[in-house]
Amino acid sequence: MDTQRLNIEPADVHAVWALLSAIPDPEVPVLSITDLGMVRSVARQAQGWVIGFTPTYSGCPATEHLLAAIREAMTAQGYLPVHIVIQLDPPWTTDWMSAPARERLRRYGISPPQAHACHTGLPTQVSCPRCASTQSTLISEFGSTACKALYRCDNCREPFDYFKCI
Repeated sequence: MDTQRLNIEPADVHAVWALLSAIPDPEVPVLSITDLGMVRSVARQAQGWVIGFTPTYSGCPATEHLLAAIREAMTAQGYLPVHIVIQLDPPWTTDWMSAPARERLRRYGISPPQAHACHTGLPTQVSCPRCASTQSTLISEFGSTACKALYRCDNCREPFDYFKCI
């Protein structure tokens, strides 16, 4: 085991994770790409840095923007060269979202995904992010973006987005 490498590399890898955690999702800026679990791996190799990245879905319009943001952040801090490996298998899932990310999503006004709904489609009852009522009505399967559905709270009557379980 190379102990000298173990003493140096973890700090660098940790610094890169911290750097990537500052890159916000452009559609939900209270969440970072690490909060969402889109960054799958960070590794230092002899030829630079390799970042494993999984977009939330293969047709996500923000993917190119996020890849550019990763390259820009890494370059600005001198982590060169950087190679991003797109990992589509396994596909991204909302299960990879951290618990703090789900809470920030709720405080932002978007109902976080419900794990039990992942295999059954859209849930019939979604908690309102404003008043916490579970009495809600599906308005549209598509909300402000493809990854969200639009609901209305039957209690406070406010419309809200639900982050779909994928």
